Amino acid sequence: MGTALVYHEDMTATRLLWDDPECEIERPERLTAALDRLRQRGLEQRCLRLSAREASKAELGLVHSPEYVSLVRKTQVLGEEELQALSGQFDAIYFHPSTFHCARLAAGAGLQLVDAVLTGAVQNGLALVRPPGHHSQRAAANGFCVFNNVAIAAAHAKQKHGLHRILIVDWDVHHGQGIQYLFEDDPSVLYFSWHRYEHGRFWPFLRESDADAVGRGQGLGFTVNLPWNQVGMGNADYVAAFLHLLLPLAFEGQMQATPECFAHLTHLLQVLAGGRVCAMLEGGYHLESLAESVCMTVQTLLGDPAPPLSGLMVPCQSALESIQSARAAQAPYWKSLQLQDVTPVPTSPSTHSPEGRPPPLLPGGPMCKAAAPAPAPSSLLDQPCLCPAPSVRTTVALTAPDITLVLPPDVIQQEGSALREETEAWARPHESLAREEALTALGKLLYLLDGMLDGQVNSGIAATPASAAAATLDVAIQRGLSHGAQRLLCVALGQLDRPPDLAHDGRTLWLNIGGKEAAALSMFHVSTPLPVMTGGFLSCILGLVLPLAYGFQPDLVLVALGPGHGLQGPHAALLAAMLRGLAGGRVLALLEEDSTPQLAGILARVLRGEAPPSLGPSSVASPEDVQALMYLRGQLEPQWKMLQCRPHLVA
Repeated sequence: MGTALVYHEDMTATRLLWDDPECEIERPERLTAALDRLRQRGLEQRCLRLSAREASKAELGLVHSPEYVSLVRKTQVLGEEELQALSGQFDAIYFHPSTFHCARLAAGAGLQLVDAVLTGAVQNGLALVRPPGHHSQRAAANGFCVFNNVAIAAAHAKQKHGLHRILIVDWDVHHGQGIQYLFEDDPSVLYFSWHRYEHGRFWPFLRESDADAVGRGQGLGFTVNLPWNQVGMGNADYVAAFLHLLLPLAFEGQMQATPECFAHLTHLLQVLAGGRVCAMLEGGYHLESLAESVCMTVQTLLGDPAPPLSGLMVPCQSALESIQSARAAQAPYWKSLQLQDVTPVPTSPSTHSPEGRPPPLLPGGPMCKAAAPAPAPSSLLDQPCLCPAPSVRTTVALTAPDITLVLPPDVIQQEGSALREETEAWARPHESLAREEALTALGKLLYLLDGMLDGQVNSGIAATPASAAAATLDVAIQRGLSHGAQRLLCVALGQLDRPPDLAHDGRTLWLNIGGKEAAALSMFHVSTPLPVMTGGFLSCILGLVLPLAYGFQPDLVLVALGPGHGLQGPHAALLAAMLRGLAGGRVLALLEEDSTPQLAGILARVLRGEAPPSLGPSSVASPEDVQALMYLRGQLEPQWKMLQCRPHLVA
């Protein structure tokens, strides 16, 4: 269905007319720099371009008082001195004669995007707007924000489209207190915000920005604050927050993130709500970083693979302290957290002054430094491997395609096969590959794998006879490692054992889901039983598979659905979709030949970037599944820091 880009050049009109160092960073170039970068990358041309409209008085009234809307309207006829005097009545705000028009366009852009997504005109989209909105309150402008664009869009989705469950994810560096105030007693809106807090010493200096502000009345548990108490949070901290806090809740009912991180966060959100994601620009005042982050977000919405993340994936102790505090605050309201260890940890002492006014932050204040990691088993873990974007997104290589197999038009059905002599050489050590049908399937897999390793194809699906599944997977691993893959992640489901001749050199992470018991035979060889409940499956993916995968940072992912794998189509699709965020999207799914064509079709769609189907009604993990997960995490946390969701206490 495509991706919408909503914009209007009139939103560059409002600007600061007087000298105000606090407000001068909110300038028209925030939009033009982002739009120019989208055009340079050819991304604007790939989107459905929508021209923003003005929000009506009634639409603004969904969250704002009539008196406040009237006040902003009057700014159109005020002189500069009057505008400056009115601006001084609010915190970090400036008004301009064009502010009312621009702010109505910003709110209207969000409404257009919501309508386009919820009517099926597009799958997702981005509203590129200013002024921002998330600090704006019912009757007050605040922090550059005039009308609360996201809140208006959410209220509109409820009123016009009848939505009953809306997730708002606010990853601005500042707390979006305006959104929180507007929905804090509303259980139909789950508001998640991570923000720089520093024990209340960072703007907006609010006690209710802390983790224990969880909503009120019927909305208890539907406000989730993750306050960062030191600056310098990096990619590992943000990904850990998604895996250990936001996504478990979402499935149940000077910060240092790189632009690439926004691609991964957007990708992780796209597995929710059928991929119906409406992104709206809020803050961001460093023009280069803002432009890159916007591009990364749009690329991901378009279905492009997320680029590799830079740096070691090791969350810092301050981030883990914040995550655990938020988990403890939310546990009374969410079943997915109640079976886990969410005991609050002692936090660093607050530095509030006796009068309740936070002391100013000093230059060169505390920085969050990642804990020194254990020596890496291989220097490969320090080196992210870049994967160029291929011309073909997804290829299906089946020996005898079923006539009922329905594929998206841009998914290629592979005709080619590896040379016979080469295929036979790879098959020779394996007796199960001697039969003609197994040899034919292997030839097709080798041809597909070479295309992926050469950068011609991004992802693919191959099939093999059930009797040859283990041997075929062994060949795929060896071929990948010998033809360019530096770090290979293999997620094997069902009755598939780790190849005995696979080297223990740290280049392969083997994860078996479907083993007889939970076991960590080494940090690179992990086995766990297949969870019996959907909630257990989600906990396994979010609490084990993805933390290991992001810690390992592979440049090739193999997903093998072997004999007795026990996964239904939606579960397999979710696993493949979430793993697609790794390795630049280079994921090869290996199926048994007698798998249903529906399974191949659904995997092809998610590998090309579509959202996975719903898993159905939510359920909690069984006690046995929780016990297995907790055991493995305890065994592996010392080596894999992304598994941690609470800090280590030092005596």
